[in-house]
Parts: sequence; C-alpha cells; structure tokens
Amino acid sequence: MINRRHREGRLIASLTAQVEALRRLPLFKDVETAQLKLLAFTSEPACFRDGDALFRQDEASDAAYVILEGRVDMVIDTQSGPIDLGTFTGSGIIGEVSILCDRPRMATAFAVGDVSTLRIGRDAFFRLMEEFPRIALPMLRDVARRLEFMTLELSRAKG
Repeated sequence: MINRRHREGRLIASLTAQVEALRRLPLFKDVETAQLKLLAFTSEPACFRDGDALFRQDEASDAAYVILEGRVDMVIDTQSGPIDLGTFTGSGIIGEVSILCDRPRMATAFAVGDVSTLRIGRDAFFRLMEEFPRIALPMLRDVARRLEFMTLELSRAKG
C-alpha cells in the first residue's frame, strides 16, 4: 500500500521542507520549530495521484493526514447513494475524527489531482494533542463543524 501512495519526485524530501510546509498551515502556526521537526520526523510523507483513496469508509483508523498540497474530496456511501462532504485543501488535517472517536473511517477520502500529505500515526497524533493543547481547540472546533454538516447531509439523504 505504501508504494501506491508514493510517487517519485513528489515527496517532500527534506525535513526542513516538511517543517516549512507544516508552518504554513493555520493549525500549526503557533507550534515551535523543534516540535514541528518532531512531528515531521515522526510522520510519513505520502503522495497520491488523482482518484487514489487516502483511506476508505469503514476501514480501521490508524492515522490522520495533513494535506500539504492538493485537494481531497470526502464522500460517505449511504443506502441512498453517495453524499459529498466537500473538498479539503492544503490547509488542514483529515482523518482525525476517527482517531479521536476510536471508530472506523466514516468516509472515503479521494485525491483530486496530485496530493502531497504527511501521514501522522495514531500515537504521534495523540502525543501532538497532549503536548500542544493550543492546537486541540481549533482542531476540535473544525471537527464539530464538519460533524454538524455531515449530520445535516445524512438527515437530508434519509428524508
């Protein structure tokens, strides 16, 4: 599976480049450089081509993804058909909801064009949240907003 994620020439090769990419994200703007280096070091660069799934609905959740470049569509499969949860761009994190809730993936994430990410494993994600509670609140607000949207969309699909 890792080979499918990586494409030559698209990986952000240096730790310095990864730290700078993380620093540009609003979520990590107040995190110290040393901590960003640790996050980048403990994360796995992962790149995807158009249409590749970063993860699939109902899979076990083992990581969150920081989108460094590109766009990712999130889709929920329902009995009434697929529900589009929107497009996420190189300014955020996806997949964290399932880690926080210790549940299987609630949606499938598809690359739209070329996508470059840092894959943060479950343990590193929780360590980050413990060490930097300042990022927890904005992240949880974003999660709550997305869950509210998802609930409305699922209600509409049922109705």
